[in-house]
Amino acid sequence: MERSAGIPAVKARLAGARAVTVLTGAGISADSGVPTFRGAEGLWRNHRAEDLATPEAFARDPRLVWEWYNWRRELIATKIPNAAHHALVELERRVERFWLITQNVDGLHPDAGSRKLSEIHGNIWKVRCTQCGQVHANREVPLPLLPRCPACDELLRPHIVWFGESLDPDDLDRSVAAVGSCEVLLIIGTSGIVYPAASFASLARQAGAFVVEINLDPTPNSPVVDVALGGRAAEVVPGLL
Repeated sequence: MERSAGIPAVKARLAGARAVTVLTGAGISADSGVPTFRGAEGLWRNHRAEDLATPEAFARDPRLVWEWYNWRRELIATKIPNAAHHALVELERRVERFWLITQNVDGLHPDAGSRKLSEIHGNIWKVRCTQCGQVHANREVPLPLLPRCPACDELLRPHIVWFGESLDPDDLDRSVAAVGSCEVLLIIGTSGIVYPAASFASLARQAGAFVVEINLDPTPNSPVVDVALGGRAAEVVPGLL
């Protein structure tokens, strides 16, 4: 569908919907200047993100992994939510049953004011004890290398779902329920290749939802959705309200 024809249809669906679910990925944060940390732009000291964000890497060299996360925290600390983040806060306010699912760990959604959300890949501004499992909010930039748990003094790790780890079951259940029960699903700035989020478009369609994709480039989900809108999230999303 042409973008000019698709936008009025999406606006009409959103205006009448009582249940809206949103899935966001790196594209929405890219408009705030947050790099994806994957591929060529994700290289750090010749290390790929996929080689550092693993339990094995942390077990082998926790100092190196924490140096990388401190670098990321310092970079993300300079970024602020953009117009798309703020538009989703407004959508949350308007819609009776709303849920936001994000694959991003930068914390920009809660910073903007989103409250009904699942950060399914974690949050870089939280740390978790490797021994007692307690999760703590932490905005220190930089953190001391090899930070210790305030409760039991054991080593802390980033509260991030690393490659090879499973999503939190409660987050996953809540997300699947929101996708399966919504009237409209907005998929914003995600490549459509990371599971289980990549399956949400098909799941929502099967449940009868109107599915909209907003992305700079076509994705594997583009043939599945009802409307695919090309463009930057910060430009397209506010116009849908």
